[in-house]
Formats: sequence, C-alpha cells, structure tokens
Amino acid sequence: MIDAVELTRDLIRRPSVTPADAGAMDVVEEALNGYGFACRRMKFGEIENLYARYGVVGPNLCFAGHTDVVPVGDVAAWSQGAFDAAIVDGVLIGRGAVDMKSAIAAFAAAAAKAIESGDVKGSLSFLITGDEEGVATHGTKLVVEALAAEGEVIDHCVVGEPTSSAVFGDMVKVGRRGSINAEITVQGVQGHVAYPHRAANPTPVLIRLLARLQDRVLDEGYPEFQPSNLEVTWIDVPNTATNVIPGTAKARLNIRFNPNHTGAALAAWIEGESRAVAEGFNGTVGVVPQISGEAFLTAPGPFTDVVAAAVGDVAGRPPELSTTGGTSDARFIRALCPVVELGLVGTTMHQVDERAPIAEIRQLQAVYERLIARYFAAFA
Repeated sequence: MIDAVELTRDLIRRPSVTPADAGAMDVVEEALNGYGFACRRMKFGEIENLYARYGVVGPNLCFAGHTDVVPVGDVAAWSQGAFDAAIVDGVLIGRGAVDMKSAIAAFAAAAAKAIESGDVKGSLSFLITGDEEGVATHGTKLVVEALAAEGEVIDHCVVGEPTSSAVFGDMVKVGRRGSINAEITVQGVQGHVAYPHRAANPTPVLIRLLARLQDRVLDEGYPEFQPSNLEVTWIDVPNTATNVIPGTAKARLNIRFNPNHTGAALAAWIEGESRAVAEGFNGTVGVVPQISGEAFLTAPGPFTDVVAAAVGDVAGRPPELSTTGGTSDARFIRALCPVVELGLVGTTMHQVDERAPIAEIRQLQAVYERLIARYFAAFA
C-alpha cells in the first residue's frame, strides 16, 4: 500500500519551486501507475501537468492538486533543510508539507486502499499541476480546457488545498471570491516645478483616481460571502529630483469580489473612472486589468453533504462550509464540475519551517478514505 507520509517525504525532496518540476510529477505518476491508473502527462510550455484516471465509467471523482511550491526564503532561518523532509517530534518539516504535497500523498494512499478493497464503483482521477503557485497560465486552466474539448467527464472534484483554519477538519471551502488586478499608468508631461504651466503633473490625477476607487463601497456582502474589498498594493512615481514635476505615476490594485460582481464589470468600472479623472488633463490615463478568476459557490447539496460527513467521521464534528481566503485552481475546475477544497491546517503554508504533524496527515488520509466510500455509496 502507499504510505502517505513516505510519499509526502519523497515529494518534498523534489525542490519543485515554480516553474521547476524537479521530478515531483514522476513521483506522483509512479505511485499511481502501480494501482492501474492510466497516466497522461500534459505539458504546456515549461509546466508539467498530469491527468490520471482509474476506471472508465462514471461517476468520476477527481482529486486536484499541485506539486509546485513557493521559494524557501531565508535558508538560514529553517531549523531543518527545506527539502530534507525531516521528521522532528512527530512533525514533518519541509517546503510543501502543508501546501500541498501531503494532500496529494494522502489522497493517493486513500485511492490505493479503495482500489485494493474494491470500493471504487466508478472512476477515480487525479488532476495535478506544476503551476498553481505561479501565474497559473500553463497549468490547471489549460488542462481543464483540453479535457473539456475532449469530452472528458468529471462529476465532482476535491482540491487538496490546506483549508483547515485552527484545528484539523474545522473548515471546508465550498467557494471563493473572484480576483482582479489592475495596473494604472498616468502619463503626463515632465517639467520644472517653478513652471507648472509647461508641464502636466500625473501625480494629482493618480491620487484622485485612487481616491474615487477607494471611496466606493463595493457591496455589503453576498449570501455565503464576505464583502468585496479593493486594496491599493503599489504606488510609484519614478522621480528622484525635488525640482522636477514627474512625467509618470503608476499604481496597482487588487479587488477580491463576491458574486455581486464580475471581473469584466469591475474592469469596466475602473476604466470608466480613469476616463473621468482624465478629462481636462494634458496626458493619458491607462488601465491594464487582469482577471484571475470569477467568484463561485458550490451550493449545499448531496456532494457537500458527503464531504462534510466524511470530515465528521474522522474529526468528530462537522466542518464549517466557507468561502473565505484567496484563490485556488478550483476557480478553473468549477467549469467542469462542482468542486470543494479540503486539506490540512494552513497556518504554516509559505512560511519558514512549513510543517505538518504526522498524525494530521494520517487523519487527512482517513477523511479521504471515508469521502471515497461515501461518494460512491451516494452517487454510483
């Protein structure tokens, strides 16, 4: 049988910092090959992706995750080697221990056990990418598009992101807010501060625009969602002289939005406000929006009931069904099927000494085992 902890350690020892794969996808493929999965590598650009399926009939329960990890940061600050996968006092330390190599290993171990016991009354599949922590342009998004074009049917999906908040099993994500970034460039006319009539200062224009955007209350929330929020993340006026009116001023912002909005509508609003502040200005105001994903919700029903019950079987209490937090690849998978996110406690993800208790990795495997059993009992 697959040992979830040892498979996690094997994966951590592959330093797969986005976009590098470092052999991590080979480790996953080898584990799944041993249990009869038909494995298909789907490489886009320099990114390794894998779609593996056991069974040819429905329903098809998919597990999605990523083998790529964020950079280590300050190497000297780690108590153990970030890619050594050391176990200290029952805790596995290493980059990816929480986010999210342990979840891949736990679901692989759970799937292997279900296959051995004959409990798979349909199909199990894995959709694994190496481009979740990066720009996510050559990973799950393109795999989903390719599978959809081929007519591949995935009925439901579980993403192994670390969703637990304070204790294991206290939270499952059933939706996410959308995200849009916008870069604003105000181009004026550089000049001497003593002769402002010969220049066009872009800074006041940028300030007015940001103020107009910040002053709008986007909404008061949405059922199951917190209010949308706009945050200015960067401002730059590239000017080192005290007697020069700058020629350029730039800013970036991000909006996390609930289903009251769409990315396109918010982009149009930002562009409309930029045109308004540009009236009478001897320069230009440019906006480049980038929509990372739309808001979505997997409504309560038989699938979320199965997931919540599986968590309750192991954790002894039902989880909160939440839409908080950032974005994940679930935003792409929702185009194929209902999707939820279920994984470990995420408090140390992306941190120095990222770590996961061995006992919790075993618990996660047990939850996935119960989820698989309950799923086929409900849907097959």
